[in-house]
Amino acid sequence: MAWKKFPYSDTDFAYPGAALQKNWARLHRGDCEPFPEDAKVQDAWRSYHAGEFGKAVETGLACGIAGYNVANKAATIYASYLESDDERKRSLLMEVAQRCEEQHEKTPHDANAWYLHAFALGRYSQSISVVKALAQGLGGKIKNSLTRALEIEPGHADAHVALGAYHAEVIDKVGALVGGLTYGAKKTTGNELLETALKLNPDSAITRIEYANALVMMFGKAKMKDAERLYQEAAAFTPMDAMERLDVEAAKEELAD
Repeated sequence: MAWKKFPYSDTDFAYPGAALQKNWARLHRGDCEPFPEDAKVQDAWRSYHAGEFGKAVETGLACGIAGYNVANKAATIYASYLESDDERKRSLLMEVAQRCEEQHEKTPHDANAWYLHAFALGRYSQSISVVKALAQGLGGKIKNSLTRALEIEPGHADAHVALGAYHAEVIDKVGALVGGLTYGAKKTTGNELLETALKLNPDSAITRIEYANALVMMFGKAKMKDAERLYQEAAAFTPMDAMERLDVEAAKEELAD
C-alpha cells in the first residue's frame, strides 16, 4: 500500500535522541499523550512528527497495542489531509476505529483510545456526509467516546475541540431544534468547549480553525469576522511538526478562498 509523501520538504521536523522528550510537552499539549517508555514507540512518534505517516503507522503497529495511538493518529491525520482516494480514506479511518475499540477492551483508561476513536469516526462521517452518519448512529458513538476521553483526561484540549465541533456540525446539518432534542447539541455548549480548548492549548492552529468553522456553522454571518480573525491567527503560527504545518497551510487556504 503506497503512502503519499508529506508535501513540504522545506522544514525539518526531526526530533532525534533526547530532542523528542525535550519537546514532548509542547508537541502533545493538545492530546496529553504520555511520553512512551518503549524506544520503538518513540521512533514511531518521531516518524509521525516528521510527516512520515506511513512509516509511523507500520512502526506503531509492529509494537502491538503500545503503538496503537501513534499508528492511529498518523493514519487519521494522513487520511484527513493527504489521501485523495475516498475509498482508501474511509478504509483507513474505519481501521483506526476498530483498533480503538480493541483498546477500549484492553486499555480502557487510555484517553486517546477514546479520542482517536471519535476523531476517526468524525472524519469518516464528514467523508460520507454528516446527515448519513447521524442516521447510522455514529453521532452517539462520537459523543460517547469524546465524553469518555474527557472523563479520563479533563485537560485534553483536542477532545474539547472535537466535542465542540460535534455540537456545531449537528446544529449545522439538522438545525438547532432537532439537534438539541435528538442529539443534545447546543450552541452555548459548543462555544464553551471550544473556548476551553483555546485556553488549554493556546498555541494550536487547528483549535482556531475548528473554532472558526464552528462559529460559522452555528451563527452564520454574525460571526464571520471572528472566524476570519481565528483563521488569520492560525495561518501566522510557526508549526512544530508535520501535522501543525498541514493545519497552518489549511488556514492559509481558507483565507485565500
